[in-house]
Amino acid sequence: MVASEIVGGGGKASAHRCDVTSQSDVASVFEAIIKRGRINILVNNAGVSHIGSAESTTEEDFDRVLAVNVKGYYNCIHAAIGYMKEMGGVILNMASVAGSTGLADRFAYSTSKGAVIAMTYSVARDYIAHNVRCNCISPARVHTPFVDGYLKKNYPGHEREMYEKLAATQPIGRMGEPEEIADLALYLCSDAAAFITGTNYPIDGGFLNLHG
Repeated sequence: MVASEIVGGGGKASAHRCDVTSQSDVASVFEAIIKRGRINILVNNAGVSHIGSAESTTEEDFDRVLAVNVKGYYNCIHAAIGYMKEMGGVILNMASVAGSTGLADRFAYSTSKGAVIAMTYSVARDYIAHNVRCNCISPARVHTPFVDGYLKKNYPGHEREMYEKLAATQPIGRMGEPEEIADLALYLCSDAAAFITGTNYPIDGGFLNLHG
C-alpha cells in the first residue's frame, strides 16, 4: 500500500495509492495511516477539470468531475473526521475562483468547486466545537503542467502566445506559481492560523475583485 517513503529535513513522508472516488478504498488507506500515527492535517487536493458548457457536457463527464472533485473530498473527510474529533485537526480543501464567479465553458468544474466551498463552510460549522478547523483556497490560473498540456493540445505552435493571453486575464499580469499556493496552504494548516476557520481564501492576482 505504501508506494514510497522519503526521509529528510527532520520529517518522513510516505505515499499511499488511493482512488478517492471509492469510499472503501479511501477508508482502507486511512486505516493504514492511523495505525502509524494520528491524523493532524487533511488537504483535499485531488481534482480533475473539464471544458464545456451545460449543453456540451456529457453525463459521463459531469459524473466524473463530481466524483473526484466533490465525492472524493467527502470520502476523505468522512474517513478522517472521526479521528480528528478526538484531538483536533485541520482540513484544507482546494477550491477555485470558478466556484464563486462565472467562467465560460467550465460548467462541471465550476459546479464542483462551488460545492467544495459550501462543503467547507458546513464542515467548519459542524466541527468547530471539536477543535477542527476547515478552510478552503480558491486560486485563479496557476502555471501547472495541466496548463502546459492544455496549450499544447489545443494551440500547437502557438503555446507561448496563448499562455501570455491567459496570463493577462489576471489583473496582476501573470499566472500564479504552485509555490505561492503551497505557501498559503502551509499557513492555513499551521498554528499561526489557529483563529481561522470557515473561510474561503482567494489567491487570484486580483481576479475576483479587480477584473474588468
